[in-house]
Amino acid sequence: MQGITGLGEGTVEGRIPTVVAAIKELEPYLIGKDPRRPAHHWQAIYRHAFYRGAVILTSALSAVDIAMWDIKGKALGAPIYDLLGGPTRDRIKCYGQAESVEETRTHVLAAGYKSMKTSVSSTRGRLSRASESPYYIDGFVEKVKAIRELVGPDFDLGIEMHGEHEPPAAMQIIKALEPFRPWFFEEPIQFQNLPLMAEMAKKTTVPFATGERMVTKWQFRDLLVDGAAQLQQPDITHTGGITEMKAIAALAEAFYADMLPHSKEGIIGFAASMHVAASIPNFLAHEVPSLQAVKGGPPGVSRSPLGKSYIKTPLTMTEGNIILKGNLDGPGLGVELDENLVDNERGIPEWEFPEMWDAVDGSVRDH
Repeated sequence: MQGITGLGEGTVEGRIPTVVAAIKELEPYLIGKDPRRPAHHWQAIYRHAFYRGAVILTSALSAVDIAMWDIKGKALGAPIYDLLGGPTRDRIKCYGQAESVEETRTHVLAAGYKSMKTSVSSTRGRLSRASESPYYIDGFVEKVKAIRELVGPDFDLGIEMHGEHEPPAAMQIIKALEPFRPWFFEEPIQFQNLPLMAEMAKKTTVPFATGERMVTKWQFRDLLVDGAAQLQQPDITHTGGITEMKAIAALAEAFYADMLPHSKEGIIGFAASMHVAASIPNFLAHEVPSLQAVKGGPPGVSRSPLGKSYIKTPLTMTEGNIILKGNLDGPGLGVELDENLVDNERGIPEWEFPEMWDAVDGSVRDH
């Protein structure tokens, strides 16, 4: 709309120029259209593309969809969660992340979180093999045991597996860590084999969480029908934006599944995802962006996962929660870009996923 600018975010980490090109390809359709019709434009952009469900298209669509919702909220003078039916809660529970006991103390407990996750990607100086030895598995046990002893039993402790283990090793790790009563096991294996993940899920009482690499309601339908994971982790910057995230949440509700949204990169996507979380009944907790892509840049520019140097008024956290009032209750997304953002980002290289190689024979490992 004339005089109103909408903010959006869509990305595929490490492939930003590709998504930028995809967004440019949507311009001919978007120019001259009414941005207050995000649901209609979502259907047109997705269904007219002919090829369905690829992450590049849906990430570009995410950016456009979020921006349209921001414009609509600003035009109506209402936060997006009000346009989605109104808030079902007054705060968004967030969880921290740490890779050691010391990080748990300084990055999680000191920040006031009441929940966290830690990864079990490698130990004993290497990645896992197809099936593992007690010595290797005990490396993960020692780490998780030490963190659990620090945070205590009244604390949510999720385990991030990141799809980096083959199924036999993954099941060995899961069984070894069950005594520490994890909150969830995230991406126990790659999502391409949902029936196998469902079989594994039946062998533990700890819920599986997955979905950050999945897009659209159709992929999540398969996940839910197979019973592969009870906690859904769509990333709003990948899966098709606010319109599609809301649809995935409604689908999950019908399966008594909860939403545990993924959020790894920018503050705009994080804000958009929290608006959806605020409006749905089946929300569990939200990841906080790690800003993993941010390295380098001008001297003297400090950043924070809650938006410092990115938005004019960074979000504030209260005992591990982002309270809607005062954070996200402005029109649209409720955030404005820092006027020095371009200069703040100057000279920062594009982030790439690290290569994963077997330490013994040099073969390629999963990421």
